[in-house]
Amino acid sequence: MGYQDVARDILTHVGGRENIASLVHCATRLRFKLKDPKQANAEALKRNPGVIMVVESGGQFQVVIGNHVHDVYNAVCAEAGITEDNAQSSQETSEKVSLLSRLIDIVSAVFTPFIGVMAASGILKGLLAVAVVFGWLATDSGTYKLWFAASDALFYFFPLVLGYTAGKKFGGNPFITMAIGGALTHPVVMQALDASSKAGAASEYFLGIPITFINYSSSVIPIIFAAWVSCWVEKHSNKLLPSAVRNFFTPLFCLAITVPLTFLLIGPAATWLSHMLALGYQAIYAFAPWLAGAVMGAIWQVCVIFGLHWGLVPLMINNLSVFGHDTLLPLLLPAIMGQVGACLGVFLRTRDTRLKMLAGSAVSAGIFGITEPAVYGVTLPNRRPFIFGCVAGAIGGAIVGFSHSNVYSFGFANIFTIAQMIPPGGIDASVWGAVIGTLIALVLSCVLTCIAGLPRSETEMPEMAKVQENEILAPMSGTVLAMNQVPDSTFASGLLGEGAAIIPLTGKVIAPFYGEVASLFQTRHAIGLLSDSGIEMLIHIGIDTVKLDGQFFTAHVKVGDKIKPGDLLIEFDRQAILDAGYDLATPVIISNSDDYTAVKRMTNKLSVDSGMPFLTVSR
Repeated sequence: MGYQDVARDILTHVGGRENIASLVHCATRLRFKLKDPKQANAEALKRNPGVIMVVESGGQFQVVIGNHVHDVYNAVCAEAGITEDNAQSSQETSEKVSLLSRLIDIVSAVFTPFIGVMAASGILKGLLAVAVVFGWLATDSGTYKLWFAASDALFYFFPLVLGYTAGKKFGGNPFITMAIGGALTHPVVMQALDASSKAGAASEYFLGIPITFINYSSSVIPIIFAAWVSCWVEKHSNKLLPSAVRNFFTPLFCLAITVPLTFLLIGPAATWLSHMLALGYQAIYAFAPWLAGAVMGAIWQVCVIFGLHWGLVPLMINNLSVFGHDTLLPLLLPAIMGQVGACLGVFLRTRDTRLKMLAGSAVSAGIFGITEPAVYGVTLPNRRPFIFGCVAGAIGGAIVGFSHSNVYSFGFANIFTIAQMIPPGGIDASVWGAVIGTLIALVLSCVLTCIAGLPRSETEMPEMAKVQENEILAPMSGTVLAMNQVPDSTFASGLLGEGAAIIPLTGKVIAPFYGEVASLFQTRHAIGLLSDSGIEMLIHIGIDTVKLDGQFFTAHVKVGDKIKPGDLLIEFDRQAILDAGYDLATPVIISNSDDYTAVKRMTNKLSVDSGMPFLTVSR
């Protein structure tokens, strides 16, 4: 898929290797932390066919790639000479960022390295719950125990895993912070916890100070704070110690200081904070569960767009750690399926081959919880499907909240989340409420999109504006570029005439006025038109597309044919041309510009629909 070409373009438009402070990736995005965000060119990067969208949020420059993001990440690292050890190095940027942005940056960097394993573990737990309910497995069988261990290991030993990733994020030795996480779940500590629980008071002391033993298995916040302290100690120890003993004594100081400090102060304080967060959320949820569901169902995808959803991930995991269940994750499933339903509606409604293919693939990805292709590629560009998806998500979320649905293991919202909602006692009303809410979100968004999601079928003749003899309608729909922005010096200089360019959204060229076909290139990539009023026009589809030798282009007219506004002139396979590596910027040129005093655009909008007023000429 030409990952190296995409990687080179990404590196160029983020300001080069020297501008990258850190780089991680999640399920669909490359997440850059740039030293100087002003050097990045998001608009130029959006024009790359291998990039779905670019989002600047949470102190990060996020490049949405899709399901093959890991391949692009590897290509970017290879092109930039970035290794795994320094990809997440913590460096200061030239701009100050808000506390919320720092929080989101930390959370995303800590959790993204194992996001796939975390989702898989949750799915496996849900499938085991289904197997037990239907009697396929018994909880005391060896098969169940092995699969349960596989699904639970990551969550049980969260302090070790988070210790490693947090250590890398904070710029320290990740093996030191992982060892600290191991100390929190060590068998000796667990035995002391049992003893203190039976005694009802502190039974162990550290240098005379009573130790408060807490079960840190599956915990999140304590190890992140402990990792930050350890990295701080490591940094200052390296400054003070001579290089000859630094490799031994720095880890010694980190372990000897941070582990007791975690058990005596950091752990209890962080655990108290964890309980306060969980109880605070629970109080809000208890006030009006249906309202919480409606709000989360409506805004979740908006949070995903800006990368703000990472701020809620620790809260969900924290709820599971404190209460043994979580009510937030079920509220998100209708939001996911609302966008899936909207994509399904587009798939059923549209007759545009490329949009249908894109919507179909987005549906399959969305079912498994990956909604970026759906949002950025289908629903958001068409606006109304995205809104319908959010509205349906709000209604479905309200039903799920009203049903008091819970999940009993963590994973990212997808079709398997239903299985994770099954309580130990078997399927109950809360599960059916979640199923009903999710189905309503899916069906409602699909129906609304089918009815009113698209302004017209892409194969129907566009509604044509009345055209005057000095006016030219847009021959295609797409993004408008000034002629000097066209990536070809011949067109950009105006040597061939004045006009403007369009980056097409569909693969159709229509007649922009009454007249005739004056010329048609043998390769069908360009066409010359002559209006009844004497306007000579050249429409050149893409840059250097003559090299395709007619491949991907189909002409529906011939030289000498009479045309009227809206007549189909040429069809082309937009995606195939992009995949072949060509720029689709299409100059629309008035060839006899010298016969007129001015050639002007009739709209200042960044986009135009085919058949709408586009250019005007005056003598």
